[in-house]
Amino acid sequence: MNSFRRTLSPANHDHSYQNGTGFSSQSDKFLPNGNSKHFPSSTHLPFLFNAVNLVYRKGWRRSVCWCLFFFLIGCVFGITPFGRIDTDIQAKDFAFPKLKPPHVNLQFDDQIVTSVSFGVNTRLQEQKEVTDLIEPLKQLIVVTPTYNRGFQAYFLNRLGQVLRLVKPPLVWVVVEEKAASFETAEILRKTGVMYRHMVCTLNSSNVKDRGIHQRNAALEHIERHKLDGIVFFADDDNVYTLELFESLRTIRRFGTWPVAMLAQSKNKAILEGPVCNSSQVIGWHTIEKSKRLRRFHVNMSGFAFNSTILWDPKRWGRPFSNPIRQLDTVKEGFQETTFIEQVLEDESQMEVLPHILCWWHISSTFLSRFAAIIVI
Repeated sequence: MNSFRRTLSPANHDHSYQNGTGFSSQSDKFLPNGNSKHFPSSTHLPFLFNAVNLVYRKGWRRSVCWCLFFFLIGCVFGITPFGRIDTDIQAKDFAFPKLKPPHVNLQFDDQIVTSVSFGVNTRLQEQKEVTDLIEPLKQLIVVTPTYNRGFQAYFLNRLGQVLRLVKPPLVWVVVEEKAASFETAEILRKTGVMYRHMVCTLNSSNVKDRGIHQRNAALEHIERHKLDGIVFFADDDNVYTLELFESLRTIRRFGTWPVAMLAQSKNKAILEGPVCNSSQVIGWHTIEKSKRLRRFHVNMSGFAFNSTILWDPKRWGRPFSNPIRQLDTVKEGFQETTFIEQVLEDESQMEVLPHILCWWHISSTFLSRFAAIIVI
């Protein structure tokens, strides 16, 4: 039998055995105890090579060990200073450059600007100017005497519904005789009109016009509290138009107008009031022979006046300061003219409203018959 002898490679004789083993590989040249000339011995990384050598002997993490080894070598070289760092940093190195606008040569041809107007008017300013031009409406002081009778609730409700349609400000002064009734107070409360419920304690049984004392109580109340507005006497049994109350606000001192009345016992209308030429009173409408002796032929609901005449006589140049009241000592039908004579001197101080303002007086007898027909 032939025998073959394998000669050992001379390259393997130079390998050294460590820890009693003869295993060696070409990778030992990269280890600290190898004969590799690629990495000279260094005193800075003894622990690193020992750790790699221990892991390498395991044999199954060779690739991971090499990656970790070179990664650590790179970190060491990365943090090692190899040059000079300039630490002389000044604030001027971070300063932004100054930007200067270009020079513009403006030449004015002897023109001097004295003022600049933008010409902008805001809507708020325009509304404020319009508001200043609009004058506030005058307050109306409507005086109504009333007493307990069959159609009192009907009369008050009817007048209250008309006053409810009038633009404010308006004060309805309702004066009862003897005592204030709960029914009247309830009616006034439901109308929604600002009112003042008063009571006149004077006895009116001996006076034909029982509303005289009640109107005087309202005049005293206006004078005491200095209510400012246009005073108008509106009896509850009359029918008034809405245009009448709107026209009262045009009165400055004393205003009057023609009144059309429906007679109780006659099938015709009676016109009573001033005869005017433009805005001046030149005469009076009247057909009653007994009333021709009156100075002013005006109905109680045919005039209105400024309330300041009652409590500010100096404003209107009144020579006396006696309280202005209706008189109960004069004949029936003369209460109006005697009252107006206390307010003004002659027709030149009157203001005539441009339209004929009508109100109608319906007797209680007619209403009673009409109610009986409805019941039947």
